[in-house]
Amino acid sequence: MDRRHFILKSGLAGGAALAGATLAAPAIAQESPSIRWRMTSSFPNTLDTLFGSSQFFAKSVSDLTDGKFRIDVFPAGELVPGLAALDAVGDQTVEGAHTVLYYYVGKDPTFAIGSSIPFGLNARQQNAWLYNGGGNEAIDSFLEPYNVVARPGGNTGTQMGGWFRKEINSVQDLNGLKMRIAGIAGQVLAPLGVIGQQLAGGDVYPALERGTLDATEFVGPYDDEKLGFYQVAPYYYYPAFWEAGPTVHYVFNKQKYDELPASYRAALDTVSRACNISMLADYDVKNMQAIRSLVGKGVQLRPLPRDVLDASYDSSQALYKQLGETNPRWKAMFDPWNQFRSQSYEWFRVAEFTNDTYAYSKQASGQ
Repeated sequence: MDRRHFILKSGLAGGAALAGATLAAPAIAQESPSIRWRMTSSFPNTLDTLFGSSQFFAKSVSDLTDGKFRIDVFPAGELVPGLAALDAVGDQTVEGAHTVLYYYVGKDPTFAIGSSIPFGLNARQQNAWLYNGGGNEAIDSFLEPYNVVARPGGNTGTQMGGWFRKEINSVQDLNGLKMRIAGIAGQVLAPLGVIGQQLAGGDVYPALERGTLDATEFVGPYDDEKLGFYQVAPYYYYPAFWEAGPTVHYVFNKQKYDELPASYRAALDTVSRACNISMLADYDVKNMQAIRSLVGKGVQLRPLPRDVLDASYDSSQALYKQLGETNPRWKAMFDPWNQFRSQSYEWFRVAEFTNDTYAYSKQASGQ
């Protein structure tokens, strides 16, 4: 091969390679498209831990995708009402929502199991069930008819039993009580005489102030103090036996989620996990400070009477039995959940409970 022939051949090869590189560039770009979603929250922007978590979520997804996948977050009521978030995602009014599944028990009580049900799992047990006990898979299977998928995106830890305008000394004091209460706890308390109501967070204070509510539960000391409930209801009861470890979920339209590049779906899933961890840690710090602040303001801290707990427990078991006999979707999720709960309780009694009980008793005695 002479020198001229070699140069010509090399030039053609190099040109082909350069052309190939030029052609490849758009293909690479297409693998990372620019996508913009809208996400509605079920929470007002005054709740910096709950609403702030969704803002952190959106920023983190953008950071992980070099700004290619952007999510605009809107507080409750700005695009859709707080309790309409699930429907808005299912019908593609928005692509995503930050909400709590038990807000939708009016559609089916089974929604509550994915978040929290009375005398259920604490935050650690809840995460164990969701991630490694089949919970996430069961929830997504249940949600298929609603055209959404869900990812755990926060946990508040065990919540407070709520604010009452009058003191509760026995189960008889619940008769006729009008109470804002989430999930299926209202159905559990109904046989005890409680008139349960579901209201979004921003609507609770005015109702309590006007007396259209006698009591309300919401989250815990930090959020409750910000919402000012102590100004209109002096008695603060604990614990919220209906919310031992409630999960807050990110909910995505299934079609829109499936259309995303795999790397973008991975970003959503990974950031959801991060939010799930960080929210609980955030509340554990903020609540321990806020409870001291509330007591300093004259709030009357009270445990729920034992007969209230006993009557509520019996009512919850009767409700679960009835739902298992009449609602196949409830039974399909509840039965394996209940088995997991029993085995988890056995283990936690061995180590966690004995350690915590002893250590807390020593601290309470000033040692």
